[in-house]
Amino acid sequence: MKKNLNTNQLTSLDLEKLNISEGDKVSRKFMMLIEGTYGIGVKKSIEKYGYTEQRYYQIKKDFAENGYEALIDQKRGPRDKHIRKKQIEMQIIRLRFLDPESNAAVIAQKLSQMGIKISQRSVERTITEYGLQKTTL
Repeated sequence: MKKNLNTNQLTSLDLEKLNISEGDKVSRKFMMLIEGTYGIGVKKSIEKYGYTEQRYYQIKKDFAENGYEALIDQKRGPRDKHIRKKQIEMQIIRLRFLDPESNAAVIAQKLSQMGIKISQRSVERTITEYGLQKTTL
């Protein structure tokens, strides 16, 4: 026998009574899903917890597929350390020697025209690592 939840109780949920703090993102996401599904509805739930409707459904899908673990925020950014390849470093050095007056932005643009994706900051790092900065006399 399935017992119906009293939706009046869900509309007045006070997270402080449950000892859920602002910083407890996992519990807050879980409560948002519960209230959105069984209580106050998706619109009011996302307003209460500060998420977008798209993010709500993404969290709900992840929770359905992976359970409570899916509510834990994952580390953002690249999965592995990005390393400049020796061939690209040699191209940067070559371009620097061919035109010593060109800056990192120009070298990055030339490499881009050659089909090599690299950021200006990576070019600057390579120039610094190899001691190819401009010197004034």
